[in-house]
Amino acid sequence: MGSNQIGRVVLMSIQPSYAEAILQGSKLVEFRKRPIAGDVSHVLVYATKPIGGIIGAFAIAGQKTASPQKLWEAFHEIAGIDLDSFEAYYGTLDEGTGIEVGEVLVAPHAFSLLETLGLTRAPQSFQFVDSEKARILMNSMCSTVLPRRHHSYPWVRQLGLDTHAD
Repeated sequence: MGSNQIGRVVLMSIQPSYAEAILQGSKLVEFRKRPIAGDVSHVLVYATKPIGGIIGAFAIAGQKTASPQKLWEAFHEIAGIDLDSFEAYYGTLDEGTGIEVGEVLVAPHAFSLLETLGLTRAPQSFQFVDSEKARILMNSMCSTVLPRRHHSYPWVRQLGLDTHAD
């Protein structure tokens, strides 16, 4: 897991295309409508249906809370989202948060919430999880950004992202 110390950990529900972009390194900020606590050091990435599992994690490099306009100005080049989707997400809100992605960990397969964390359902946005369980789970992940030929990960095939020939 690198040199990052583990503080509090959150499980965050993220749409599969955005979750995959974070793990690939093409989305370096996750946008949220409200900030997470300052002592949260890591995010477990739960890819929503059709994946429905934990596919990775990332260390939080920082977070910025500002108007959506200011967030877009600061992060549009690394946002991994188009302007229309960004504006639709924030709607008429006056403030939002950009959570900067640090070191990325990639799961060898989609982990079950029940088997790994004892949870029966995913959070609507995010929830705190037991740090020891999270540490054990993150230790089983690979500290690397997905290579270009990433089709060996089962959750990638489920998403239909396996477009590379063997």
